[in-house]
Amino acid sequence: MLQYLPLILLVAGIVLFLIGFAFVARYLRLWVQSYASSAGIGLFDLVAMSFKKVNPTVIVRSKIMAVQAGLGDASGVTRQALEAHYLAGGRVPLVVQALIAARMAKIEELDFKLAAAIDLAGRNVREAVQTSVYPKVIDCPGKNSGRESLDAVAKNGIQLKVKARVTVRTNLNQLIGGATEETIIARVGEGIVSAIGSAERHAEVLENPEVISKTVLGRRLDANTAFEIVSIDIAGIAVGANIGARLQADQAEADTRVARANAEGRRAMAVAREQEMIASIEESRAGLVEAEAAIPRAVADSLASGTLGIFDYFKLRNLQADTDMRRSFATGVPPTAAAAS
Repeated sequence: MLQYLPLILLVAGIVLFLIGFAFVARYLRLWVQSYASSAGIGLFDLVAMSFKKVNPTVIVRSKIMAVQAGLGDASGVTRQALEAHYLAGGRVPLVVQALIAARMAKIEELDFKLAAAIDLAGRNVREAVQTSVYPKVIDCPGKNSGRESLDAVAKNGIQLKVKARVTVRTNLNQLIGGATEETIIARVGEGIVSAIGSAERHAEVLENPEVISKTVLGRRLDANTAFEIVSIDIAGIAVGANIGARLQADQAEADTRVARANAEGRRAMAVAREQEMIASIEESRAGLVEAEAAIPRAVADSLASGTLGIFDYFKLRNLQADTDMRRSFATGVPPTAAAAS
């Protein structure tokens, strides 16, 4: 057993050397960088990060960036805060870069807590700071909306097609929970349509397009959004169709169809009434024929019973002949033809 002792010691020495080399390679280099930059992260802190499952390289480099930019522990950028944000799933370098950009731009409302909250909310805090410094231009309607312009109709019925550009700046205090660009585009579009719809004539809007901008800006459309509207510029305006005339023509056509339907209904009722009157006339005529057919029978019964004499009968026939002759003079129809009818 003693004869293998040198070999065991050699293997143990090699293992300890490799462990020490790995330790030096992983932590000593980071500690030297931290010490040289006055980041204030000790060697044992680096070892403890590995046990916490925190990437020490990310923390050290982020801390060095903050210290070099003048963001020390007093500004909230501490080692513990960086580790906590890393463990929460945040993007530590992005937050530090955003804080540095805000410091350079003299944006005082952004601190580490707010930047970390914005980052954990899923927003790109660095892009938000850049947009706060350099305003962003949004097209209205949006490029992904599939529409070429915003269409609105003035009170005189003329359609106007408008394109607008909205210049916005990020409101860092309302970035968490604030509405996004889609809300800005929708609100500005609604305001433009309302402003044009309030104009008496489309020519007024064509002469002074800035009326739209002033009206929309006065409505505070950026409330409860992540942005602050800097300006609204009308990029283009064109005259569309005469919607009012088209609507009037459609209404007139609809009124014509209604009138035709009512007239057709009255005609149908008149035809039905006419048929009813014709049927009533035929019914009356049938009653008359039936009554006339009963006359000879009544005359015969009167002659047979002696109630009517023969001279009376001939007087009645003469009276009937005179009546037929007068009727023929009035109507121009011969007595025989009238009797036949």
